[in-house]
Amino acid sequence: MQTVEKVNQQPHLAADSIQEQLQQTASGDLNTNVFKKLRGGFFLVLGYLLSPLCWWNDLLFNLPIAYGFGYLCSLFSPNLFMPCAIVGYWLSNVIGILLMQFGSQDIFQKTSKERNLKKELFSGLISSTVYTLVIIALVQLQIIDTPDLFPR
Repeated sequence: MQTVEKVNQQPHLAADSIQEQLQQTASGDLNTNVFKKLRGGFFLVLGYLLSPLCWWNDLLFNLPIAYGFGYLCSLFSPNLFMPCAIVGYWLSNVIGILLMQFGSQDIFQKTSKERNLKKELFSGLISSTVYTLVIIALVQLQIIDTPDLFPR
């Protein structure tokens, strides 16, 4: 009789332990999912602020970053200030686009896929370069006017 009671209790114990494991896994996935969404939102906002998509960001973010990068390079050679400032400005825009890509993947991607960092960096680099070339072409064709930074 006791063996029958033990056999009857074992499925209930197994079901209870499975239910507890599922609840722990679900709460762990929920915490991970919320953290992933928050991280993605932070990267998306930060990337937007650094990207060329934000029209007012240059004065507050990109130009100080570019100036600092140019200043650091000018410590090695004074002639490097302007070229490195341009490279620093371009890099801040590229980093902004990449952060937006990483953030949007964290927010909008339903399943966890394996990330290909090389592919993501390459696509961000290409999109930023195309954007830069379009802006240069618009300036050269005098469709967009630029202020005289260094009047003669």
